[in-house]
Amino acid sequence: MRAFLPLAILLLFPLGNSCDLAGQELEPRNLTNLPRGLNFVSAGYLYTSGNTLLDPSLPLEDFNGRINILTAAYIRSVNFWGKSGKIGVILPFAGGDFEGRFDGDPFADTYTGLGDIRLRAAVNLTGAPSLTLREFADYQQKTITGFGLQITAPTGNYRPEQLPNLGTNRWTFRLNYGISHTVKKWIFELYAGVWFFTPNNEFLEDFRQTQLPLWVAKSSIVRTIGRAGWIAFSAGYGYGARVSIDGAQRDIVISQLRLSLVYAHQIASSHTVKLVVGSGIRFEQGGDFDAFGIVYQYSWLDKKSRPKTP
Repeated sequence: MRAFLPLAILLLFPLGNSCDLAGQELEPRNLTNLPRGLNFVSAGYLYTSGNTLLDPSLPLEDFNGRINILTAAYIRSVNFWGKSGKIGVILPFAGGDFEGRFDGDPFADTYTGLGDIRLRAAVNLTGAPSLTLREFADYQQKTITGFGLQITAPTGNYRPEQLPNLGTNRWTFRLNYGISHTVKKWIFELYAGVWFFTPNNEFLEDFRQTQLPLWVAKSSIVRTIGRAGWIAFSAGYGYGARVSIDGAQRDIVISQLRLSLVYAHQIASSHTVKLVVGSGIRFEQGGDFDAFGIVYQYSWLDKKSRPKTP
């Protein structure tokens, strides 16, 4: 039996402003301005069940997975030539049970290990200058535009002879552009992006897998709740990613919708908890699943970025 579960396209929902489940990562408040020198560390748990297989390259039927995902992330707000920005790194660890039919034969398998590490950078192009904490106190957020880059490195567990795999054995590059507009307690966001994939030369042991870009569109509506919380509904649609195996193109494309609801609450100074629920809905190929998660996030400001007391 062979099955393939790429974790780099398995984290859809926002964990600590960072983790996601592929094609369309749903990340509300991703363009929100922050004072420079602010740091975040987070630890999250996500559970998904259903057809979590997003790769259209395998002859699998009736696929079902129950996946437990742990994530660790670090994010820092930085100054990009006078513009506010963020850099970050995300490391996932997952384990799960999988079942279905391969070439008509039933199978069941269990696998646990590291996923592919992700490196991220984003810069707000307009409407969000880089500010100190003292300057940030007078800042009023209105319309922001920004650009982001994510690089997924092939560091996760990948063994052609031992499948399913939690790593993808290839590099992935995601580019996205977004716009955010604030009206009193509401934030409205729109994003457009594209994923590029390098070849996997050890696909199913002896084959070379290539994949065309995956195009995505996302939107979020965010409502702030008092001074300590917010809630967001997000939706994203992805299309494309047609696959070729040894140069033979398969007549299958990913077409899927992602939905998520996030509630975040600051439980104490520098401490925040987020609750996440969501679903994936496929139209042609892609995941069809439900998920829920919880994230703990801790933040602190660099000493040199703190206001000096008289």
